[in-house]
Amino acid sequence: MLGLRLTNIRNHIDRVLFPEVCFGCNAQLFGGENLLCTICRNDLPLTEFNFRENNIIDRTFYGRIAIEKANSFLYFRQNGIVKNLLHALKYKNQEQIGAFLGDWFGHIISMEDKNLNVDFVVPVPLHPAKLKQRGYNQVSLFAEKLASHIEGEYLPNALIKTANVKTQTKKGRFLRWSQTQELYKVNPLMNLQGKSILLVDDVITTGATIESCAKSLLQHKQTKVYVATMAIVPKLGN
Repeated sequence: MLGLRLTNIRNHIDRVLFPEVCFGCNAQLFGGENLLCTICRNDLPLTEFNFRENNIIDRTFYGRIAIEKANSFLYFRQNGIVKNLLHALKYKNQEQIGAFLGDWFGHIISMEDKNLNVDFVVPVPLHPAKLKQRGYNQVSLFAEKLASHIEGEYLPNALIKTANVKTQTKKGRFLRWSQTQELYKVNPLMNLQGKSILLVDDVITTGATIESCAKSLLQHKQTKVYVATMAIVPKLGN
């Protein structure tokens, strides 16, 4: 009892000396708020897509790769809360953001898409050198939380990234596509034949990474691939 009381006191002191701040606006967080303040949480640009109706992500892959259905949780814009969140997730060791978003998005999917039957949830992998440098795959906890909500098996090692290429954020669609072909391979120890797979990534821009991963997964006979991401960069007019 005394140990628990001392722990609570230390936690209180830590909150006073090092107050938690919102990843969206840097305002101090208050009781009950987690990672985002109430205002920023309410301002998050949810796409409100689902796994039943066609959306702009599906159309991104028309004529490119035969995925079953795609979904994204948020809209990513060059300035805004989502950019701040994902930047902190990828570059500031804030891995818990992935769990936060995955838990929220997973709950929505479990409520709105009850007929989504997935055997495996597979995150887009990092190259081992990048994983060692960063210390974690920014998609892992997001994918793991999705798996827990939709009752699919989390399979973190199903895909292997074969080369450590530089970030593709500022590259054009064709260059991205050409440099991601054959970049991802299915782990030879995995048997995915006839399985339904939810492929998970952080942000869809051109879709080149998802296309490359899905292409490898679909080489297994009768495999179905669904897609879920944290965010999508909206094209003009959408």
